[in-house]
Amino acid sequence: MANKQAQHDPPLWRDAIFWLTLALTSFAVAPFLLPGYFWGANDARHHVYFLFEYDRLVQDGIWWPRWSPDFAFGYGYPFFNIYGPFSHFLAELLHHFGGLGFTQAVEAIFSLSIVASAGAMYAFVRSWLGRPAAMIAALAYTYAPYHLLNLYVRANLAESMAFVWLPLCLWTARQAVVRPAYRWVVGLAISYAGLMLTSNLVVVLFTPLLAGYVLVLASVEAMDEARGAWLRVWSRQLIPPALGGLAGLGLSAVFWLPAFTERQFVRIDQWFDGRYAYRGHFVEPHQFLSPAWGFGVSVPGPDDAISFQIGAAVLTFAVLGVLLTWQTLERQRWEIGYLVVGILGALFVTSVWAAPLWEAPILGGLLQSAQFPWRWLVVATLGVSVLAALIGHHTLLRERGRLSLPLLAVATTLILASYPYLRVEISEPVEGPVNLAGLMRFQQSSDEMTGSTAWVKAIPTWSPMADYYISQDQAGGPVKPVDTKLDYTIFDYKTFGASSVAHSTISEEIYFFNSRSSPQTVVFNHFYYPGWNAYLLDGEHGARVQQLPVIPEATGTLGRMTVQIPPGEGYLLLIYEDTPPRTLGGAISLATIGGLLVTGAWVTWRRRAPDNP
Repeated sequence: MANKQAQHDPPLWRDAIFWLTLALTSFAVAPFLLPGYFWGANDARHHVYFLFEYDRLVQDGIWWPRWSPDFAFGYGYPFFNIYGPFSHFLAELLHHFGGLGFTQAVEAIFSLSIVASAGAMYAFVRSWLGRPAAMIAALAYTYAPYHLLNLYVRANLAESMAFVWLPLCLWTARQAVVRPAYRWVVGLAISYAGLMLTSNLVVVLFTPLLAGYVLVLASVEAMDEARGAWLRVWSRQLIPPALGGLAGLGLSAVFWLPAFTERQFVRIDQWFDGRYAYRGHFVEPHQFLSPAWGFGVSVPGPDDAISFQIGAAVLTFAVLGVLLTWQTLERQRWEIGYLVVGILGALFVTSVWAAPLWEAPILGGLLQSAQFPWRWLVVATLGVSVLAALIGHHTLLRERGRLSLPLLAVATTLILASYPYLRVEISEPVEGPVNLAGLMRFQQSSDEMTGSTAWVKAIPTWSPMADYYISQDQAGGPVKPVDTKLDYTIFDYKTFGASSVAHSTISEEIYFFNSRSSPQTVVFNHFYYPGWNAYLLDGEHGARVQQLPVIPEATGTLGRMTVQIPPGEGYLLLIYEDTPPRTLGGAISLATIGGLLVTGAWVTWRRRAPDNP
């Protein structure tokens, strides 16, 4: 079923067309090499401060963060507990070990995502249709307008990095079906886990397409069998990709299990109502073909200051590719047809015509997971880019898998068609340098990064912590983190008081004295969320001797954490720890890694062992 020419292609590292394709992505990378940063892009500031917060936690030795102490004006938010951390983990490696600044590290990961997504698409299509087709698919994928929109206008780092994993999932899943081998099972597991850890939103949109693709591939593989044997062959072909998918879920369970089970403890109305409500973000049909481009945001109605076009060149080559190869690629016809249906389905649910489906009880829940209807364009972009590769399978361009003038003409057309969009709008940060004061100003001016937990009744617009950071900044000194999150306003200091003796991003130790005969309450300026625990200590920095309940405050609107302090004096530790879902998710991921390693060793041993007599 795989293209015969593709089976005889050299390894990727010796493939000259592969390296030329990666070199041709430099036009998309170039805007990120300009001096300055595109602060005005939709999410550009977000990802700098996501990285800033990630780095704050790493400074305390936490490489797998879950709680972000400075979001929501310092009341904290479980951001990385529900948002894929992988792209910011990579950026932190560049910042922490490579010495890159926050903006430089973010731009470097954007650039990496461009080159890596092209390489991933090339590898996928090469295994199916050969090298010329792979070059066209990779360039179509790189220069597709929606991809550029994610890079330069939306500036969404996680979704841009997700573009790397999508073709890798298709490639490894396809190979696991048509050329079953353990390495493809592992490849699919890593690819699917990588997508989950990068963007748990995109993985929801992509999984139905991937599952359907595997079913189609298995059906085609079993097509030549008699009816009785067809079901047996079909079932057998599904085993490797099914194992790969399950292993991918196992590898990423450390993230998705707590994200899924603890999502109920955050206020999701903030991100799905108001200006985020899906009803105002459907795409009018003419916008799919409009060449208009802008650097604004999506707004209700057809007059968005942002583009949702498919791309004239990519779409033209996709249509021509299907028409030119439909009769010649008989075995691949089912794959081609499936991708066409997937593209049309994605475009339909993006459009205003699909509005009633978004209200449906079950299907509506899946569609609404995209938050914005136009997010489904990621599926359409993936499919159209693959179909554009079909024109590279035509005899005129194929040229025995070598470069040819027609092939270079198609590659040039794809680049030039999107060339006017290859730009970013460099600007200065209105909130000042990247520090805690800048983060507070950004949250206040944009009403972003102010996520709240389920116990918060009214989303705060400022805080004592924000006052502290701004006052330091205005005084001209370095902006340092607060020394405590204790609310001191409730202490009388005659019979009851407390003071902080140690403070970090996820813990605080306090000394307390309570000369009253009854327990007294201390309040911390942290939103309540599962995982925060309090312990009495055996002296300063001592061993934990008793756990005390952490309770959300019953009064006010902030849902802050409170602890009942017993009579006497001593030390209390408030610390953010793992919950049962986090512990179980980590155990599953470790067990999956161990299982894959043991199985790999066994497969290698079996392969090298002498044949039994």
